[in-house]
Amino acid sequence: MNKNAIKKFAIDARNKLIASVTDKAGMLGITQDNCSEAITKGADFEVYKTAAGTEVTLNKKQCEQRRKLVDQIHARGFEAVVEEVAYTWFNRICAIRFMEVNDYMYPVRVRVLSSEKEGKNEPDVVTMAPDIDWNFTDKEKEEIIDAKMNNRLDDLFRMLFIKQCNLLHEVLPGLFEETEDYTEMLLNISFTNEDDVIRMLVDGIDEKDFNIATVDEDGKAAGQVEIIGWLYQYYNTEPKNKAFAKKTKITKEEVPAVTQLFTPDWIVRYMVENSLGRMWVEGHPDDELKSKWKYYLDEAEQEEAVQQELDKIRSEYATLKPEDIKLIDPCMGSGHILVYAFDVFMQIYENAGWSQRDAAQSIIQNNIYGLDIDDRAAQLSYFAVLMKARQYDRRILTRGIEPNVYAVQESNGINRGQLKYFGAGLTDVEKNAAVSQMEGLLNTLNDAKEYGSLLNVEDYDWKLLEKFIENTDTESQISFDTYGMDETAEQLKRLIRIGNVMAQKYEIVATNPPYAGTSNLSAKMNNFVKKNYPDSKADLFAVFIERCGEMLKKNGYQAMITMHSWMFLSSFEKLRIKLQQETIVNMTHLGARAFEEIGGEVVQTVSFVMSKRREYRYNGVYCRLLEPTTQKGKEEMFLKGENQYEAIQDNFGKIPGSPVAYWISDNFVKCFREKKVSDYGSPLEGIKTGNNDRFLRVWYEVDKTGVSLLDEKNSDEVKWIFTTKGGRFRKWYGNIEYVMYWKNNGKDIINFGGSSFYQRNNYYKSATTWTYLTSGKISFRFLGKGYFYNNKGPAVFCDSELESRLLTGFLNSNVADYIQHFLNPTLTVLPGNIRNIPCILPDKFKLTIKEIVDACIDISRKDWDSFETSWDFKRHPLISVISHNRGFIDNTTDIDLVECYTCWKNECNERFNQLKANEEKLNRIFIDIYGLQDELTPDVEDKDVTVRKADLQRDIKSLISYAVGCMFGRYSLDEEGLVLAGQPFEAHFFEASAPVCGTGFAGALGASVPIGEFYYKTDEGVKKCTYNPDKDNIIPICDEEYFSDDIVSRFCEWVKIVYGEKSLETNLDFIAKALGNKGNTSREVIRNYFLNDFFKDHCNTYSVTGSGKRPIYWLFDSGKQNGFKALIYMHRYDADTVGRVRTDYLHKAQKYVETAMQSAQYTIDNATSASEKSKATKAVTKYTKQLAEMKIYDEAIAHVANQRIEIDLDDGVKVNYAKFQGVEVAQEGKKALKVDLLAKI
Repeated sequence: MNKNAIKKFAIDARNKLIASVTDKAGMLGITQDNCSEAITKGADFEVYKTAAGTEVTLNKKQCEQRRKLVDQIHARGFEAVVEEVAYTWFNRICAIRFMEVNDYMYPVRVRVLSSEKEGKNEPDVVTMAPDIDWNFTDKEKEEIIDAKMNNRLDDLFRMLFIKQCNLLHEVLPGLFEETEDYTEMLLNISFTNEDDVIRMLVDGIDEKDFNIATVDEDGKAAGQVEIIGWLYQYYNTEPKNKAFAKKTKITKEEVPAVTQLFTPDWIVRYMVENSLGRMWVEGHPDDELKSKWKYYLDEAEQEEAVQQELDKIRSEYATLKPEDIKLIDPCMGSGHILVYAFDVFMQIYENAGWSQRDAAQSIIQNNIYGLDIDDRAAQLSYFAVLMKARQYDRRILTRGIEPNVYAVQESNGINRGQLKYFGAGLTDVEKNAAVSQMEGLLNTLNDAKEYGSLLNVEDYDWKLLEKFIENTDTESQISFDTYGMDETAEQLKRLIRIGNVMAQKYEIVATNPPYAGTSNLSAKMNNFVKKNYPDSKADLFAVFIERCGEMLKKNGYQAMITMHSWMFLSSFEKLRIKLQQETIVNMTHLGARAFEEIGGEVVQTVSFVMSKRREYRYNGVYCRLLEPTTQKGKEEMFLKGENQYEAIQDNFGKIPGSPVAYWISDNFVKCFREKKVSDYGSPLEGIKTGNNDRFLRVWYEVDKTGVSLLDEKNSDEVKWIFTTKGGRFRKWYGNIEYVMYWKNNGKDIINFGGSSFYQRNNYYKSATTWTYLTSGKISFRFLGKGYFYNNKGPAVFCDSELESRLLTGFLNSNVADYIQHFLNPTLTVLPGNIRNIPCILPDKFKLTIKEIVDACIDISRKDWDSFETSWDFKRHPLISVISHNRGFIDNTTDIDLVECYTCWKNECNERFNQLKANEEKLNRIFIDIYGLQDELTPDVEDKDVTVRKADLQRDIKSLISYAVGCMFGRYSLDEEGLVLAGQPFEAHFFEASAPVCGTGFAGALGASVPIGEFYYKTDEGVKKCTYNPDKDNIIPICDEEYFSDDIVSRFCEWVKIVYGEKSLETNLDFIAKALGNKGNTSREVIRNYFLNDFFKDHCNTYSVTGSGKRPIYWLFDSGKQNGFKALIYMHRYDADTVGRVRTDYLHKAQKYVETAMQSAQYTIDNATSASEKSKATKAVTKYTKQLAEMKIYDEAIAHVANQRIEIDLDDGVKVNYAKFQGVEVAQEGKKALKVDLLAKI
């Protein structure tokens, strides 16, 4: 089945039909803004002005249809009515396509949309009319002949299509309602137009996808249900996206679209075979019948007492006849579950000796029931069930049997005042009872579209209510009150049928309920579930778990596929305890990617079958299919019987929170008698700031002088305290990236509405933190005292550092990870999940554990601090290795960078291997302590070791970044760590302008220094800089070396100073090769890197997951032509920086380019070599584009320079960066051009 083709058709068809219906409405004088009044009225006609300004005359019938259309638009809105009409015709077109492909057409088997003759576009119905046995009237025959003679074939096609729909109304009234209404007026279809819906369907989707005889590669039927379900799901694609994109609550009209999810076929089979099939074969054992059910799971061996109880129940099943078993899908969607249930029922009937024809009728009348909130889905289910019956009984459509599948309807519009006119012929007692019950039903179904099948309808006397509606007493009381009685009667009959289905109890309930957090739904729905389903109120799927149980008879089977979070999350603990009163027969734990349409880890599911009875010590069968990452892979694992477990449900209650941890051993259960993590520390939720944009920054955004660890002695001048916020998978130490605003001891944030602090009593305690949202293993990091912990990075606080370190060691072990994942195999890891982990720390192991943990933390800290995004970064490792490896690097004045990298690589490998070995030691210790040798091995995979190995390109790029930091004074070759990050340049550096300088802090009075050199200040006096920082905080990046402080020349100078002059060219070649950029020489390669990739890499380095890019070096960039680029350092910016960029660099660059262009033009004019002329011509073209770009850029930068914009580092990068973007430059005769001064991030 080509799902891409089906999806394309469904989406395109919806848009096409909506546009067509809107156009047709406009031709009736109806638009989204206005329903025009008639400009002329006659006895049997009316004239309206169309949306195009022309006039249209409508006959009496059309006028009545138009009035009904206008009434609907006034009641429900233009968009809703257009959507409904479009979908109505979409349903009918798809249904007719299915019927014609399978030769099911009524009353004559003739194709309506296509032709049996291959390559013929004209539908057979057009070709054969009027010689089709459709009982054409004489007038219709004349119209057919006239249309053919005048070649109005599309008009003829539309007429015949509507005629076919009216004929199908006789046998499929639930889908083909009478078209003598406004929907007929709004239909506009064509078979000659290749872009119309008909051709899109016939040509776009392979006919075999509709054919029930088609089988897939596994031998399964691929037609019918699959195509109907996918068409329904894909048609809802854009409405679903639209509903999710908006930030308001999901309305009842949007619920069907946002919760639609087509259930995988094999899961449907699993659910039906293990509920309906199980009930029958348990009462009527038949191995041959059971062998037909590929997904049936045999029951596990039971204890003798349990088996005796089961035998009693099965003796009750043995009394059931096929027609006694009622199955309902209360969220039926397109009817996938019902249709497969039909097949299984048919097998049961045949097993009991019924003919297929009689069985098909009985199944529709007695066995299959369905409900949905969506009228459109109900139409599809109705159609799907009847088409399935048609496979077994060729005359089923003419028997007048209607399936018991309904869309839940509201009673809001019922005229209750007319109830007193019903019930003619009943006694007063009967009539009073009927009125009372009818009022009760109407009250229950008020706003029923909000709640759907969640509503619990009382089991009224349905036969009495039917009798009550049958007869009215209005003959002697005709009045305004009795107007519309017939319509009221029809509405009441429908509500009675729906109410009956909602009220009765069933042997089997099987469904895939909607997945939707109730907090995103309407206030009515929220209040309803809180009142009626408090134990499952968090999500609709959980509410339906409860509701489906209510719909079951005792000993009935409940089969569902839901999100798996109810099995583990603390918010569903009460639901789990309630479900302990039922028995899990078997379960298929699917995890992520069970639906091929949904990628990622968010939707993790489980399918299960429960029995409405409490069978103590029942041994259930559980299939754990988490590992395969595809729908097909999970199915294959299921069929092979791999990863199957048996578990006694009662054992779940022995574990804190009663998670459905079916895969754990008896040994493992014993662990929960021991101490828990909460006995050693307090796992607490992190701080909620209420506004992260206001109170959180990445530490390198702000002035370093205001940053500190938390201390009881902090002065009021401390603005920012280090704060962890989860982060990437990293164990032991690191992810220290954020700071939180804490001036005046946090007065602003504490008093801010929406903020919350669960850690107030633990501010100064040691802690270990983790990331609360993770798709894989959890990683814990010891940070000790002095940090705040954000709600995205909760923490365990301990009274002593020893306990904190021991807990970090245990929680990073595979034992803790194993326990945590069965307690809570979801993406969210909350403090409550950590609190309940059993934690065994025998005294005799504590010293050994601490020594290993200390080593792990130390290794991880050294790794973290090796890169400049760490606050404690000292010096780039390709420099620091020089002093660490004196034996290997003997000549420190002439150093080969290759040797430095080799040393660094060895250091990284040693660190990596040591950490891995340490972690395996810890795992071995805890596996022995917990006795889990049969479940776990101590091995650690390389991917789970969270220190970095050397990476040549990454490490060379970081070396370049460090060099740029030295250029700006952020770092220095003379000092370790951060130097300038917010302080004035003069506070640390100065350029000697006289022979004698350096008084006060700068050094002893009268110190003599050479003029023009750069010096840095120390407590001992002034010292000459090994490498001079840039004085004006502007470093140009040009495609040629126009400036003395050109970035490439400055970098080459830096390499020469660090590694020596003799090895300069060798080292530049090594750097260039590692970068891999284009260029004929090493300097050219490095220049191209600065021009094209440096800023991009810088943004990636200075970015944090969830917060985006936070560059501290800003790139002034004129555009794609590389006319002008210059870096500045954000922390040294002042109000004159932009002006200096313009006058000292941009204008000079323009002159340099002009001169270069003149030189190239001279070459063109005077050179005799063709290659020289060609090269010069290309240069002129490049320079021309650059000058044009720089001219516009100059106008923009002049505007900003004149403003002398100030920035506040406390505002962070996002706010400050935006001040230089989107500058408008006027263009003569054109719209103003918006120019960004800085490269986009």
